[in-house]
Order: sequence, then structure tokens, then C-alpha cells
Amino acid sequence: MSNDHDGTTRPDDAPFVVELSGVHKEFGDAKALDGVDLRIRAGEAVAVMGPSGCGKSTLLNMVAGLDRPSSGTVRVQGQDLGGLNENGLALFRRRNVGMIFQFFNLIDDLPALDNVALAAQLTGTTARQARRRALELLDELGVAHRKDVYPAALSGGERQRVAVARALMNRPALLLADEPTGALDSRSGEQVMDLLIDLNQIGQTLLIVTHDPNLATRCASRLVEVADGKVARERMLEASS
Repeated sequence: MSNDHDGTTRPDDAPFVVELSGVHKEFGDAKALDGVDLRIRAGEAVAVMGPSGCGKSTLLNMVAGLDRPSSGTVRVQGQDLGGLNENGLALFRRRNVGMIFQFFNLIDDLPALDNVALAAQLTGTTARQARRRALELLDELGVAHRKDVYPAALSGGERQRVAVARALMNRPALLLADEPTGALDSRSGEQVMDLLIDLNQIGQTLLIVTHDPNLATRCASRLVEVADGKVARERMLEASS
């Protein structure tokens, strides 16, 4: 993949943001991941696809530091996540990883602005600075006029935009998306896809887990297919227009 027409760094020359090496994960007798190797460079958009139960969500949880491998190593931004305790993982995640979920995971009793601002306040940013950046992000995503509205009164598309703003709050090196359009109608889903494409075009590294081939082919430059806990196939995708 190349983005050299405007002088920016080509992803094939960029440093690795994600490095999984020989990652296994067992739950009792079941193997969720069976020797996964995966590398993602800064600026790439990678989609992981596969049938339910194939291990793709477990893989995402490994990269997020939400779960630990049974064996193998997971590095994000050069940091071996296995060397961090639970508090260290939480802090690393807040500072380096943004997450978008299928069902938004917003806090029901906080309005949109506070849902977004909280992500920065948890890393020590003052409430005033956090709210200022949160408002800027909501404005960029077209939902600033809904800043005082609680999640229950937002549409699905609006909730996902608020969730994207929250994920971007701490300027993460890596944005993880777990079925980001799965709970949306087709129009809202298309808008979120456009948003992910725009973010990648300005340099945001993306790792998307999805069962939707349309989302994968539109938003990603590389497709990783997972089956039975293993990477079964990888291929480059045509750039989205």
C-alpha cells in the first residue's frame, strides 16, 4: 500500500503498531487462537473476518490488552503487553488504543459530551480541557448539537459517532473497531464506514473485526481471514475511492 502522492510516509515503510507472534489462547480445552502471527504498520487499515467462534474477537481483545495470551507475545507501539500488570494495561490502553464497539458501550447516565470527555479525564486531563476537545470532536463528527443529549435519546448512528469521538479523544495510535456497523441501519452504517475511511486517509491506523464483507472491502487495505483460531489467508484489497 502506498500513500506517496502527497509526500506522506508509505505504510510499507512505516513502523509496526501491532505485532503478534505465536499467539495462542485456550479456554479450557478449546483453542480460541492457535499460533497467530500478525503485523500492522502505522497508517494501515486491516480487516479481520471469519465465521462466529473463529477467534477474531479474541484476537481483538489481545491487541486491546483486555485479555492475555496463553503463550506468545503481543506488542502494541513497541510495548510488550505481557510485561504490564492490570493497572499498567489500563493506562496503556487509555493512552494508545481507541475502541469502537457494536453496541456503543456509552454510559447511560452521562450526556454525549461527558461520555466523550471522560476518556481524557481518566488520563489526567483537566475537565475543562477534556470538554473543549470533546466538543471539537463532536463538531467534526457532526453531532455537536446533540452534546447535552443522553444516549437513550440518540439514534444508533448518533450514538456510534459519539463512541467514535470518545475513541479518538486521546489521539490513539491504534483504533480498534468490533463490528462497528453491526447495530446500525444501512444508512447509518454507510456513514460510519465513510468516517472510518476518512480517519484512515488522514493517517489513523485501524484494525476492524467484522463479518460484513462490504465493510471490510470499503474500509480496509488488507484483509485477514481467520478460521479455527489461525490466520487462514491474507490479501491486499483495492483502495476505496
